[in-house]
Amino acid sequence: MALDYDLIKAWKFADVRQTYTQKDAILYALSIGLGQDPLDEAQLAFVYEARLKVFPTMAAVLGYPGFWMQDPKAKITWVKLVHGEQRMSFHRPFPVEGEVIGRSRVSHVIDKGSDKGALVVVERKLYNAADETLLATVEQTTFCRADGGFGKGDQAPEALPKVPERRPDHVCELPTLPQAALLYRLNADPNPLHVDPGVAREAGYPKPILHGLCTYGVAAHALVKTLCAYDAARLTYLNTRFSAPVYPGETLIVEIWDGGAGTVQFQAKVAERDIVVLSNGVAGVKNE
Repeated sequence: MALDYDLIKAWKFADVRQTYTQKDAILYALSIGLGQDPLDEAQLAFVYEARLKVFPTMAAVLGYPGFWMQDPKAKITWVKLVHGEQRMSFHRPFPVEGEVIGRSRVSHVIDKGSDKGALVVVERKLYNAADETLLATVEQTTFCRADGGFGKGDQAPEALPKVPERRPDHVCELPTLPQAALLYRLNADPNPLHVDPGVAREAGYPKPILHGLCTYGVAAHALVKTLCAYDAARLTYLNTRFSAPVYPGETLIVEIWDGGAGTVQFQAKVAERDIVVLSNGVAGVKNE
């Protein structure tokens, strides 16, 4: 069934106010694999309250408006949704604890055709509730596989670039924890697909899969480790496409190409299956 363009484009989101603590920031960092080496003092900065810093991709789990596409009023075939892309811009570091305000809007509704579905892009801006400063901008693209063919729509955002065909300039391998999904779901996404083996089998997977946004966070960790010496404030934006799921415990191989002018391109594979799981990645990195 085709979605209603005017209805979705004008969807109203209430502001989401969310308080987070130092413990929340530490849990997020642990769930994307920071602190695996407890003697690495650079990693400890994200998991130890004595000198705590918030890892920037925690923006993924703050001020989230919820699974609004499941609302019957949206008339979207939510059981066939796929998380297509994630784009984030980081404007300033998050306080180690505090309250944020998430303000969301549907920025794009794109018709791919009745046989190809539709894309819906939701932009979420995160503000520090204490002074209304903008902390991060999050753009999530959802592929509505069964809802295309409505005949009108917006121009698609600029496509993410393919990675170069030459060998990468840097490679970073990071293992994911076998219990990574069990930890990550405590941040914001309790979907049983990531914890219940029976639900995973019903969805066509041999076992629970890792949250896509956890994989995204692990890739960000690889970039911050490799290019920024764990100075996460140097990461200015991170955009990528989700290509395949990761199983908890697999090793992520992040391949990075220098792009000049403060940009890099990247993709992520899993070592165990030699399959690309994050593609068309591009990120901004400030000089020291």
